[in-house]
Amino acid sequence: MQAMTRSLVLAFVLALGLSCQAWAGWDEGMIALEKGSYEDALREFRPLATAGDARAQVQIGYLFEKGLGVRQDYAQALKWYQQAASQGNQKAQNNIGVMYLHGRGVEPDSAKAAEWFRKAAENGDAQAQYNFGALYASGDGLPQDRSKSAVWYRRAADQGHAGAQAKLGAAYFLGYGVPKDEREALRLFRLSAEQKHGDAMFFLGVFYSNGIGVPQDYVHAARWYREAAERGHPLAQNNIGYSYLNGRGVPQDFVQAHMWFSLSASNSPPGADRDSAIRNRDLVGEKMSPKQLAEAERLAREWKPKE
Repeated sequence: MQAMTRSLVLAFVLALGLSCQAWAGWDEGMIALEKGSYEDALREFRPLATAGDARAQVQIGYLFEKGLGVRQDYAQALKWYQQAASQGNQKAQNNIGVMYLHGRGVEPDSAKAAEWFRKAAENGDAQAQYNFGALYASGDGLPQDRSKSAVWYRRAADQGHAGAQAKLGAAYFLGYGVPKDEREALRLFRLSAEQKHGDAMFFLGVFYSNGIGVPQDYVHAARWYREAAERGHPLAQNNIGYSYLNGRGVPQDFVQAHMWFSLSASNSPPGADRDSAIRNRDLVGEKMSPKQLAEAERLAREWKPKE
């Protein structure tokens, strides 16, 4: 009876076009990938990919795209992604879209990127749904349509995609493509912030600081600004600097204020936000002793973003 059971299992495996060895190769490849042993991962994935395993083809494409364990080669990455995409693999379809969007191994083509994102999005890939929504929002490769953008952000957000939750929260806050709804915006920002998304944490700080949908609470505002600032969000860095400058939600601390204003200025692109951070840094600098300034500058130099 036991021998018959094994025979039935083997027959089932062969009927699927798989093998026990293939399963083991996949598991070993994923373990090597998680360890950062990229050459070992490639060695495990290659036979599976050559035999037509779409998941392995995606992994090899990724290794070539990023240059992990091999020389970076966008043409090779695209080849493996295309093989997987032809089998309906949505991850591969999304990755091809990204390559067309950024011109990696192909001429940049936002319209083709949109086509690939659509395929993957309709197949249920959350990242592709987010990407497709972003193209509708920007009008890049598609006619700008905030309502359609919100639809695709919603699909990704419902799958727990933090970026989509943040974008959809902003849409509800501003009334872009959806009715303005601060309560729904707050709910979505919370979901996204729980996944440590910088924009969502920043917006939660704004909501608490201004009493939008919640009682005004400078302590909670400072907490969320700092969470985002520690991950490199320049607007949050400016706002937590302002919190320290004025003692709002945190003890007044000119050293901390100067450090965060400096980081905001360094991380902001040229424009009004950067100019504001510079003005704030110089303002607090006038109130500090040379020793305090030296300490603030040291902290800014040694600062590293939290993951």
